[in-house]
Amino acid sequence: MLDAGEDIVLLDVRQPEEYNLARIEGAIFIPLGDLPAALPRLQEQADGALMVTLCHRGARSLQAAVFLRRSGIDAVKSMAGGIDAWSERIDPSVPRY
Repeated sequence: MLDAGEDIVLLDVRQPEEYNLARIEGAIFIPLGDLPAALPRLQEQADGALMVTLCHRGARSLQAAVFLRRSGIDAVKSMAGGIDAWSERIDPSVPRY
């Protein structure tokens, strides 16, 4: 989707220590527990774009996607396999942990 130039927003919902280990450049970093406070900002950024949530392996990003949908952001998907799958399949320069 990124290579195709699609309008997407990557939202990393991991903890700071995880984010410091490995990250996808350009992703917005907001830990899962901070999403409610960041909702106005996210609603603005999601306007017209698909929001893709990510975490380590996919469980927290799925929780984030459900929360965002329930909060009115309809165009949300969770990245299956998380940053671990990203590192394995897309960009091996991203460290695995």
